[in-house]
Amino acid sequence: MANSPADSLIHREMSLTDLDQVLEIENRAYQFPWTRGIFMDCFRGRNVCRVACLNGQVVGHAVLTVAAGEANLLNICIQRDSQGYGLGRVFMHQLIEHVGKLGARTMFLEVRPSNKVAIALYLSLGFVQVGLRKDYYQGMHGREDAQVMALPCGGTYS
Repeated sequence: MANSPADSLIHREMSLTDLDQVLEIENRAYQFPWTRGIFMDCFRGRNVCRVACLNGQVVGHAVLTVAAGEANLLNICIQRDSQGYGLGRVFMHQLIEHVGKLGARTMFLEVRPSNKVAIALYLSLGFVQVGLRKDYYQGMHGREDAQVMALPCGGTYS
């Protein structure tokens, strides 16, 4: 059986030299992407900034906070032409393991209800919806809610 590209995915700390590539991925993937300034604020803060790499190339990124036994996934993205190969699933597994080592017992995230692919991934990993934030996201025609999801970091996921 052939190896999946996801088998070769590694993650590491994001550096300032990754930022141009991260912004390119972000801008191609999202209608309302984070700006350079937002990412710079994340570097200056106590955020966990990671990149996913395949064959030495950055193919995704994530930004999280970890404090008081909780991790909050603020942003995750896999570049458009690398989606559909299981890279997001592997990256999520890596992030869950990483924040667990940093002391997080629970990981939280927000997701647009319209992002059915992401919701399906999170549910398959064992996340459950624990809340709803009204008018959380900017949208093309007003605001969009956010589903709040949680996963025990010591819990099982597949």
